[in-house]
Amino acid sequence: MVETASTPDGKVKAGAKVPEKATLTISSKTYSAWSLRGWLMCRLAGLEVIEKPVPNDANNRAELLLLSPSVLVPRLTYDGASVWDVLAIAEFLNEECPDAHLFPEDRIARAHCRSVSGEIHSGFTNLRSALPMNLKVRHDSFPVFSGARPDIERVEAVWTECLETYGGPFLFGEHPTVADAMYAPVATRFLTYAVAVSAPCLAYCKTITEWAPMAEWIAAAKAEPEEMEELEVEF
Repeated sequence: MVETASTPDGKVKAGAKVPEKATLTISSKTYSAWSLRGWLMCRLAGLEVIEKPVPNDANNRAELLLLSPSVLVPRLTYDGASVWDVLAIAEFLNEECPDAHLFPEDRIARAHCRSVSGEIHSGFTNLRSALPMNLKVRHDSFPVFSGARPDIERVEAVWTECLETYGGPFLFGEHPTVADAMYAPVATRFLTYAVAVSAPCLAYCKTITEWAPMAEWIAAAKAEPEEMEELEVEF
C-alpha cells in the first residue's frame, strides 16, 4: 500500500512518500467530463500519472474497446491493476492512498459524499445533453432546454445542502473530495452557459475553477488543437 498525503490543491505534502508513476488514459480535455473527473481524483490522491490521450473519433473506437469494455475513459493503470469508471477509480485510489482522504473522515459525511457522487454519476441526462462541457467558450446568455431545468435545480439543491452543512468552500468543507471532482464539470458548464444559479452556488463554481488542478486542466484544454470536433457523445 502506498503511503501518501495531499494538500487541498491536490499536491503531495513535503516529505510524503510519492507513489510510483501510473498511466491514465483520457480523451479531450476540452470536452471530456469523465476524463476530468478521473484526473482530478488522481490529483486528490497525490498520484502522479502519465497521461495517455486517445483521440475521440470513430477510427479509435476499437482502441477504446480494447482499453475499456465500457468504451469509456478514463482508465487508470497502476501497479498491475486496471481500473475504469470514475467511481471505481475513486474507491481504488481511496484504498491505495488512504492518507489522502478522498472521502470525508466522518462516517455520516462520508456516506453523504458517496451518495451525491453516485447521483451525478448515474443521472442528470438532460443537463449533460443540453449543456455539454466545453472549456473553450463562454456565452453571455444561452437558451437552456426546459427539460434540463429540473437537473439544474437538483444540482443547486445538492450544492446548497452540502455548503450549508459542511461550511464550504468545497462541498464537504475546507478540503476537496471525490464529490468536488464529480461535480467539477457541472461547475464549468454553469459558467460556460451563463446558467443563473444562487450566489452560494456561483461562488462554488468559482471555487472549483480557481482550484489549482482545475486551473491546470483548463489551461491545457485551451491549448488543444482548434480542429478537434465537439463530441456528440460525452466521453
